[in-house]
Amino acid sequence: MGRPWKLSFISAIASFAMTGLAAAEVVYHRGNAGEPKTLDQHQTSIDVEKNVLKDLYEGLVAYNPKGEIIPGVAESWSIGGDGTVYTFKLRDAGKWSNGDPVKASDFVYSFRRIMNPATAAKYANLLYPIKNAEKVNKGELKPEELGVKAADDKTLVITLERPTPYFLELLQHQTGLPLHQASVEKFGKDFVKPGNLVSNGAYLLAENVPNDHIKLTKNPNYWNAKSVQIDTVFFYPTEDNAAAVRRFMAGELDTNYQFPIDQLPFLREKLGAQVRTPPYLALEYYAINVTKPPFNDPRVRKALSMAVDRDYLAEKVWGGAALPAYNIVPPGLNGYALADVDYKSLSQLDREDQAKALLKEAGYGPGGKPLKIEIRYNTNESHKKTATAVADMWKTVLGAEVTLLNTDVKTHYAHLQNRGDFDVARAGWVADYSDPQNFLFLGLSNNRVGNYSQYNSAAFDAAMAKSDVTIDPAERMKVLRTAEDTMMKDGPIIPLLNRASLHLVSNRVKGWVDNVQNDHRSQDLRIER
Repeated sequence: MGRPWKLSFISAIASFAMTGLAAAEVVYHRGNAGEPKTLDQHQTSIDVEKNVLKDLYEGLVAYNPKGEIIPGVAESWSIGGDGTVYTFKLRDAGKWSNGDPVKASDFVYSFRRIMNPATAAKYANLLYPIKNAEKVNKGELKPEELGVKAADDKTLVITLERPTPYFLELLQHQTGLPLHQASVEKFGKDFVKPGNLVSNGAYLLAENVPNDHIKLTKNPNYWNAKSVQIDTVFFYPTEDNAAAVRRFMAGELDTNYQFPIDQLPFLREKLGAQVRTPPYLALEYYAINVTKPPFNDPRVRKALSMAVDRDYLAEKVWGGAALPAYNIVPPGLNGYALADVDYKSLSQLDREDQAKALLKEAGYGPGGKPLKIEIRYNTNESHKKTATAVADMWKTVLGAEVTLLNTDVKTHYAHLQNRGDFDVARAGWVADYSDPQNFLFLGLSNNRVGNYSQYNSAAFDAAMAKSDVTIDPAERMKVLRTAEDTMMKDGPIIPLLNRASLHLVSNRVKGWVDNVQNDHRSQDLRIER
């Protein structure tokens, strides 16, 4: 009788141990605002893809929870050649999920692939500061002539066209993530599928069920795996924001990205500090077509800007999910002093009086030529409400005749990028990297992609060019400030709002830090059930 009892006791202990191990698994249920269209870092274009990719891969550098640049695969780096040569030393412990060592040649392969015209990478131009990158991307040079070389397995040397003080910021973008060459060449476009994808970050791709979930599991070969406290991450494409809120309140989601802004007061009442609405590097603005009258008159453009009640837009239209914006560059960039806006300190009534005077001086409005304005915007309830509110302000304050035209987002931006005719058009920009240049470049005369206003200023272009070759960080920020002063004075765009990043973060989630980059890696978090 003794032996069966002993076996039962041992079995019970084993069963208890197994149960304990299962209970110890930490699972993170993460609402991700939408369905990633790709997990190929060279085809990516939206933040819901970034969120997954940065869990799967690690670049030369990364962001810490505060949004500060820290070493990633590269444990250190040095900058020489008057700011044009970056030498990265890779970690000896760096491995791919299949056990292969991460080598400098992996980055050479990845950078050459994104610049290869055959890849048709949407964000290749982000890495144009690399020597010969633009020429390679346009098919004028071979990929082998790109300024990225492996000095040895653990030393990567990147040579730039010119000093680029924000180059490390560019490398943290998902386009700077490495690829495992053998698996990409073996599987082709299917390298992104579970079982095929070889990653070097904190997690592996276990499942990818379209319109349902993406499941990631902890990568035991990650060099810093010991610090990763979440074992499994489920990303859910919570495009239905209202449904996602219900799931969060039911405890089914630990965090969720995006929620309906008109529910913000209700959510704050019910969820308190679990509602996160910090500002991030995002600008909501109206582009003005400066090539056609009357909008080619800076007095008209300034009058339009001064007549907009930004406090009303932020509080009433956006429900507190945005802050009034007067500058092209959002606040929050270290070392940068925002340009002065001469009417910011005035009351809204005083602004409106000055706007009327400017318009009259330009010969428009009551007693002058009629002011007719068409506002174009892409279909979205918030954009519609904003356009309606601004139209009413311009009608009431300036006596303008305002009409609205909305199209889907693809048609809207294609029209602007193709230099289609318009008066005033809604646009938005979310920074790809934390530097004023990433907002001010919207005004460059040679920026056909983002300069919707067709703004052309020799003084502005010269200041921006000077900033590209100014190595001293403090002096460079002053030069960029000069550029913003010029663009603000000319007024080709009307800054409206700095949007907040909208997250629901359960009290169960620890380690979450709001940052202006809206960057949150699962490996930096922990879950307490």
